Amino acid sequence: MHGLTAYNPPNDKKLNMATNLNLEEQEQLDELKHFWKKYGNAITWLLIAVMGSYAAWNGYLYWQQQQSTKASALFDEVEKSVISGDVAKLERAWNDMKDRFPKTTFAAQSALLAAKSFQMADKSDAATVALQWASENASDQGSVQLARLRLANLQAQNKAYDQALKTLAKPFDPAFAGLAADVQGDIHAVQNKPQDAIKAYSDAWRQLEDNPDYRRLVAAKLNALGVNPEPKKGASP
Repeated sequence: MHGLTAYNPPNDKKLNMATNLNLEEQEQLDELKHFWKKYGNAITWLLIAVMGSYAAWNGYLYWQQQQSTKASALFDEVEKSVISGDVAKLERAWNDMKDRFPKTTFAAQSALLAAKSFQMADKSDAATVALQWASENASDQGSVQLARLRLANLQAQNKAYDQALKTLAKPFDPAFAGLAADVQGDIHAVQNKPQDAIKAYSDAWRQLEDNPDYRRLVAAKLNALGVNPEPKKGASP
């Protein structure tokens, strides 16, 4: 008869496949439920911790950027005070810097700048405080060691020789070691300790190989003490 659709019995193979797929999906769903029941809380807290850490890190970066911006503006005040020679204003700006932004590189730079200006203004105590602070608190080792070197020089100028030698006692990086040894030699020479001075100057001369101009100055000091650091012609180095 027209208009009637012939009945096709269900394909057993297709039904079995569909049933198997449904069973597999159900098993997977059951396994997923079991997994979340067992580990869901731990995973949730882990995600919360990760997201919290990410938010905290972004917050820290923002805070650090804000600190750097403010410290940079204050450093401008330090520089302007140095240029103008306004020591009172410099002291205020420098103290503000070390109190508010001690961990920034601007703080160490401010300490070194302020110390130089204080020395030129015959404020040796203020210069000592600034260099001492930088030698103990600067955020980079270059500034720390430069501050130590300048502090020892200042202490020696003030005839605090033992204190200066103590400042120089801790090892310096190669970039500063020769300069530190030269200062040690100067102190020993002033203390009338020629053998100690010769040893320190000799160390300085060896370590200043890449600085020929400064090396010649150290060689002159050794010559004044009766020592020629240069190898004799024809002699093995």
